[in-house]
Amino acid sequence: MANIDTNKLSWDEWDELQNPPPAVTDFDRVVERAVSRRGFLGGVLAFGSAAAAMGTLGNLMSSTAAHAQGMSGRFAFKPIPIFTDSTVHVPEGYAWKPLAKWGQPLFSGVPDIDPVNGVSLENSDKVFGENTDGMELFVIGGRQVIAVNHEYVNNETNLPHNEKGMPKSADDVKILQNLQGVTVMEVAEGKDGWEIVLDSPFNRRITHLTPMKISGPAAGSDLIKTAADPNGTDSLGTFNNCGAGKTPWGTYLTCEENFNGYFGSTDPNFAMPDDYKRYGIAAETRYGYEAFDSRFDVSKNPNEPRRAGYIVEIDPSDASSTPIKRSALGRIKHENAAVAVARDGRVVVYMGDDERGEFLYKYVSNGIYVPGGDTSRLLDEGTLYVAKFSDDGNGEWLALTPETTGMTPDEISVFTRQAASKVGATTMDRPEWVAVNPIAIEAYCALTNNSRRGEMKDGKLRANAGGDEMALNAVNPREKNEYGQIVRWYPENDDHADGKFKWDLFVMAGNPDVHNDAYAGSSNINSGNMFNSPDGMMFDSTGLLWIQTDGEDSNEGDFLGQGNNQMLAGDPATGRIERFLTGPKGGEVTGMTWSADKRTLFVGIQHPGAPFPDGEGKLPRSTIVAIRRDDHALVG
Repeated sequence: MANIDTNKLSWDEWDELQNPPPAVTDFDRVVERAVSRRGFLGGVLAFGSAAAAMGTLGNLMSSTAAHAQGMSGRFAFKPIPIFTDSTVHVPEGYAWKPLAKWGQPLFSGVPDIDPVNGVSLENSDKVFGENTDGMELFVIGGRQVIAVNHEYVNNETNLPHNEKGMPKSADDVKILQNLQGVTVMEVAEGKDGWEIVLDSPFNRRITHLTPMKISGPAAGSDLIKTAADPNGTDSLGTFNNCGAGKTPWGTYLTCEENFNGYFGSTDPNFAMPDDYKRYGIAAETRYGYEAFDSRFDVSKNPNEPRRAGYIVEIDPSDASSTPIKRSALGRIKHENAAVAVARDGRVVVYMGDDERGEFLYKYVSNGIYVPGGDTSRLLDEGTLYVAKFSDDGNGEWLALTPETTGMTPDEISVFTRQAASKVGATTMDRPEWVAVNPIAIEAYCALTNNSRRGEMKDGKLRANAGGDEMALNAVNPREKNEYGQIVRWYPENDDHADGKFKWDLFVMAGNPDVHNDAYAGSSNINSGNMFNSPDGMMFDSTGLLWIQTDGEDSNEGDFLGQGNNQMLAGDPATGRIERFLTGPKGGEVTGMTWSADKRTLFVGIQHPGAPFPDGEGKLPRSTIVAIRRDDHALVG
């Protein structure tokens, strides 16, 4: 691994290094699955390499989905084609403009990023961070405030004078630490469009160095105590902030995903604790923090990695407030947090664990949400569940308790993956964003892809890091799944707190121009709307599902005709999906939120591989763009 430039790897590729796949696969099976309770995808599908010549999904398209292809429906835009260039494209009658770019100041007197030297240490916690991701907008006293994640940094562009961008000093480490985390910023619309309100009292940066509180079952546990925090209740920083969520009481939930890449060992002889393997913690890191900040050196602070991997609650209305790590929601590679209120007022949080073969979770509070009431314990006291999908379209939520797992409450909160394995949860194809429909009792999860599904290694099925096999099943029906799918479930009794659900697949992404089997996708995929690797998802206020992709944009081979990453809108009622936006080459489209009046849609563009948004000769910068209709009508 020492000869590989890990700075340029995706987190998925990083995990491949820690748990490499076989050079070849000898898997050759035919699996038939009924994938839709309501017949949306239609009938029984044949999958597997031996089934490739047996027929196509087109012959199995249900009448509902077929009808959807010709409907005008609810879409207030003309769908756009693919693009492969270096900018953003939106439909006719819409326009976009940058709102916030990496390195842009949040306060007066702070310069914009220097394209040659990057951001100085002095200003690194006073500018908009790098690699924007999940976001939410809050109305506070009539003012509009966006909280937005910064998932990671590109070392070479932030430390441009260092070999491979690796830190040479503690100050270099602090620059990288400050450019990640969360930005909270006030925004306002003026004559030139939307802008950051400089020096707003709401503006703040939350970084890898920001003091945090730890609450819930893990608080005070010996598993997370360190020399710097002997009580196990106070930590520093939030890491690899991916998706997000919003509570009914107006706080922001930021989700720690691939935290493992920040922790390493300066002692090559250090024996890694057994629990590290399940979370991908290894001796070598992507950032080299451990050489200059002992907090990230596991040979000196072996409990420190157990203090990351949580959902963090932030109060955007108070820039002096202390963020809280809510350990009752589990320690996994959190993608996002989709919040719903159950029929009896209990708070429900759906969460995906974004790694191949990991699980889908749900938390249900003990207490009831009362507007204006005390909400301080709602995310601390409750039960964590994990999903088990049956091939007959039924499912159940398995409680993670001392009785079901044989683990203590703090162990369940810190070693959540191990707890889920104990109860027999269903391994999933990288569960990413969850979205809850605001006008129907149903929820969706993007299963982005899984190149190991159905593979064999040493005569056995490939498994996740805990040994749970990734066999084909109805909810994850394709081996070597490079395209992904979106699963939808309907809670029993129309209650998100219920322990049972029915499910189907809303869509299976694919390429009907290249394949004539299961890899062509479901019947609501066609040449005009095809995509791969669904990732971000949110509903607008009308009940349209917005889908963002983070996948292969080579526009070659299996991905021919799919172009750059994109954003699409889907109608849950008909299954129709249409393309609304395409991003710049090399970029991921991720994170979205709406202005208070729903006339502006804010969308994040992460890690553009082209000189976006400022054009040729300029530095590629992750950016939030503001999208409006020319006629100023609603966009969500």
